[in-house]
Amino acid sequence: MQVEITCRHGEISEDFRNYISRKSEKLLHYFERVTAIQVTLDYEGDRVKVEMLVDAEHKHDFVTHHEMSADDVGACYEQVLAKMEQQIRKYKEKLTDHRRDKPLSEMSASPVDQDEEDDSQD
Repeated sequence: MQVEITCRHGEISEDFRNYISRKSEKLLHYFERVTAIQVTLDYEGDRVKVEMLVDAEHKHDFVTHHEMSADDVGACYEQVLAKMEQQIRKYKEKLTDHRRDKPLSEMSASPVDQDEEDDSQD
């Protein structure tokens, strides 16, 4: 998996780059099919906008962004990461079938037929 970190109109330290990379790689715990992560930090005056793009197999792409004051770049990144985790968890939950009974497409029409037969015998 590839993590790409881009910074526009400013710079971030190497320690913060490593931090972003380590935290972003933890998204694999939630969804194993992640192939690439792009994190973009965009400084605009006294504000910073952090955007995260996550590419997964089978053309599933996730996007989140958050904007805060430039003093709180770490907190802004944490907000984006939390949003991304929520999106991925929700998507994975949607993929997983938690129903105990069979889906409607697999259910046969036999219970309805049996009720009709019982009514005709009376």
